[in-house]
Amino acid sequence: MAQLRQDYSKFAEREAVIIVVGPETADAFRRYWQKENLPFIGLPDPDHSVLKLYGQEVNLFKLGRMPAQVVIDRQGVARYAHYGHAMSDIPSNDELLTLLDEIAAAGTG
Repeated sequence: MAQLRQDYSKFAEREAVIIVVGPETADAFRRYWQKENLPFIGLPDPDHSVLKLYGQEVNLFKLGRMPAQVVIDRQGVARYAHYGHAMSDIPSNDELLTLLDEIAAAGTG
């Protein structure tokens, strides 16, 4: 989340909405968001319904959910999905920002 916070203004310039989904309860999410003053949306998913919907992997040997990034356009179509195999396996902000620019240029977002 620190990576997304670092370039949040660049995502906002592209009218992208960032939603972070996590396994915590609503109370735990609220406390963390308030403590860290995060500028994007946090969605608690303790029953894993969103995880299941998007096919995010859980690996108990690696202590839980593997990272996943999904870019969904304004029509609700998933334009990009990356499923990481480790917590360090996430696309860079530059990759995501370039992808958003490409979607906008193509007029498909």
